[in-house]
Amino acid sequence: MMLWWQIYIIIVMLSLALALAFTPLCQKLAELTGFLDIPDKQAHKKHAKAIPLLGGLAVFLSWAITIGFGYFAVRFLDISAFAPTVSSNLPGIITVSNKIFFICAAAFLSLVLGLYDDRCNMRALTKLGGQFLIAAIAVSFGGVRITLFFNEPVITWCVTVFWFLLVINSINFFDNMDGLATGVAAIALCFFTIVAGINQQYFVAAMSAAGAGAAIGFWFYNHSPASIFLGDAGSHLLGYILAVASASVTYYHSDVSTTHFPVLIPVFILAIPLFDTAAVVMIRLYNRKPVYIGDHNHISHRFVSMGMSRKKAVFLIHLLVLIIGLSVLPLLWGDERSAVVSIVQAATLLVFVSVLQYSSISGKAKSRGE
Repeated sequence: MMLWWQIYIIIVMLSLALALAFTPLCQKLAELTGFLDIPDKQAHKKHAKAIPLLGGLAVFLSWAITIGFGYFAVRFLDISAFAPTVSSNLPGIITVSNKIFFICAAAFLSLVLGLYDDRCNMRALTKLGGQFLIAAIAVSFGGVRITLFFNEPVITWCVTVFWFLLVINSINFFDNMDGLATGVAAIALCFFTIVAGINQQYFVAAMSAAGAGAAIGFWFYNHSPASIFLGDAGSHLLGYILAVASASVTYYHSDVSTTHFPVLIPVFILAIPLFDTAAVVMIRLYNRKPVYIGDHNHISHRFVSMGMSRKKAVFLIHLLVLIIGLSVLPLLWGDERSAVVSIVQAATLLVFVSVLQYSSISGKAKSRGE
């Protein structure tokens, strides 16, 4: 009989295979329609030639088709072939079908918003308004809600919408090197799949697994040297899927964890892109530059300035995301002492990276007499 973990693996493999198939098709479509990232249009871009931009479409098709296949499979397959823990929960997908529809609809809108921005270069405030609308749909109609031990609907609504905006823009900012945002999203979605699966949130785990598979499949074309980019469409979509997955998981269970620290798990899983966004925004504000104008102050660029190749810098960041994610998983079932150790370990790693980068850059500045 098939168990849930076997289903998650099938979901990952299906969405991965779809991404491997759709990505080259979207690459050809981008070339035919002129949906290309032309480097001379923006000074901070370093690639030498025009690159197709429809990677987000490939990721969306892979993710959405996998979810659709699972939905219809539940309706028409003989569920007696599954283990009792599976067959007893599968019919529940029908009861949440409306929420699934709105979550997928908002994902499509995030793709459309990004595609329009890739083509027309939207104003920052207009794009933020579109992101707000997308988040409001997912929260109001998709049932995605961060409670943080509050039962006040207005507070939880505002907190969740803010989280959506923060994650979407963090991934959008973080998409600055080949394979960087795609790999981070894939690793994070794997963690959310594991956490949701452990907490028996089967549909959240399945949705996260579909996103992980789509990101992994697309990564094979997006890693250095990339033959296709995510574009704003892809970074918006992956940010949206990460926001949905991270906000939908219930991290704290009173019968498992003795502390409330598990609610910090999504913050640490996404710590690197969130940390990078905060640092870049502060630097731009300090320099009196618009926060939405790209530059080379991201953590990835700082690693390159330390002497690493771009490929090694991306690989190191992926390792950091993996290490921090692994370090906070014990929060799910740990007591106060183990929770404190996990949090201090993850926070210390972030401080270590900051000191390393700052020391390297300040040392180079002194050597130039600045």
